[in-house]
Amino acid sequence: MEVDLSTFNIDTPRWDQSTFMGRLKHFFNITDPRTALVSEGTLDWAKIMVESSRHGAVPPGTSQDQLLYAKKLYDSAFHPDTGEKMNMIGRMSFQVPGGMAITGCMLQFYRTVPAVVFWQWVNQSFNALVNYTNRNAASPISVRQIAVSYFSATTTALATALGLNMYTKKAPPLLARWVPFAAVAAANCVNIPMMRQQELIHGISVTDRNSQELGRSRKAAVIGISQVVISRITMAAPGMILLPILMERLEKLAFMKSGLHGTCGLFHLSTEM
Repeated sequence: MEVDLSTFNIDTPRWDQSTFMGRLKHFFNITDPRTALVSEGTLDWAKIMVESSRHGAVPPGTSQDQLLYAKKLYDSAFHPDTGEKMNMIGRMSFQVPGGMAITGCMLQFYRTVPAVVFWQWVNQSFNALVNYTNRNAASPISVRQIAVSYFSATTTALATALGLNMYTKKAPPLLARWVPFAAVAAANCVNIPMMRQQELIHGISVTDRNSQELGRSRKAAVIGISQVVISRITMAAPGMILLPILMERLEKLAFMKSGLHGTCGLFHLSTEM
């Protein structure tokens, strides 16, 4: 059914944003990992459709479902401040597949120094790209500031991981498996505030319900950035804290032990041939 633009506003959220469930559905919609696989041509189409709808003109026969899908793609791939297309790795829709892969590698390869250094570096590079991609465009940051933030976060993560690895050598194995989480948490506490330091220095724009700017507030910036840091650590916690506990218990089961011994046997056999 063709959409009636006289009653349809493409920028009106589909779900009530005054409720938690409404906000949850909204962000689940725009961070859908499947949108990261959409072609460049489809994303360009989505932008054209959204902008056309805002100007009150869409191609004849366009349905409301098509416009809602276009808005979903637009919100997932284009920066809300500048309207520029974001790189795929930095989009929030890539956080689940990208973050899962890196987290898995950090949890698996934590025993040797080269492995710790490499995967912590990969993780901080990923985080820095995400933070830069989703930065507040109203508070520009220089290349020098980006480099300092990246270097500081990577150094913090490596120092935390390597230091705790040495400290936990004689501790229960489970504690060693939690070292990557501690490194990630420490790095987030450094990376995010430094990457968004301009907001802390100059404040962020505060508007009323009609989007009229009332001024700039450093306190609002502190609150917002603190919430981002806490949310990033909280998002990483379930996988990086609970999975090591699960693996620790599974490895004590008979079928897991036999599987591990069989794998080791095959490895030694292949190296002798």
